[in-house]
Amino acid sequence: MSGELRTWTVEAGSIGPVRPRLSEILVDSVHHGASVGFLEPLDPADADAYWRRIERAVGEARCALLAAALGDDVVGTVQLDVDTLPNQPHRATVCKLLVHSAFRRRGVGEALMRALEGVALERGRWLLTLDTATEEAERLYERMGWTASGAIPKYALNPDGTLTATTFYWKELEPRSPVG
Repeated sequence: MSGELRTWTVEAGSIGPVRPRLSEILVDSVHHGASVGFLEPLDPADADAYWRRIERAVGEARCALLAAALGDDVVGTVQLDVDTLPNQPHRATVCKLLVHSAFRRRGVGEALMRALEGVALERGRWLLTLDTATEEAERLYERMGWTASGAIPKYALNPDGTLTATTFYWKELEPRSPVG
């Protein structure tokens, strides 16, 4: 499928219709080696349960969920975790940047990250952190101005159960000036 790439913030009441596709994207990502907290094989019911938890977090304003579509097909997603302690009102964590394997290398991940940065600023969050275990994601983040703060060996399991290092990144956002 092709078409114009668009991103949007998915509100809690709108997650239900896209939840099956988000589950497919999560299952596909894990199947293709993404170290995003799940092991292979990921049961679609477990993926659905995960997205139901995210739906509750969005409804409670603890998380922002963004999606990307090419044409009418949802092809990617990312989350901004804003559930921080009182001494961290300026900070948020980027979670689960996922792009379906059939739609990678088309700018979807970068578009999602740019949209997420805008949402972060709208919510008063200007210091972002994230972690990744893949070189492809590291290249994206570094190209987008993220700074690696270090890697921890054997931090998490890959979907196949092998241990993997995880690299932690941070980025300080600058408020965008209005166009015009």
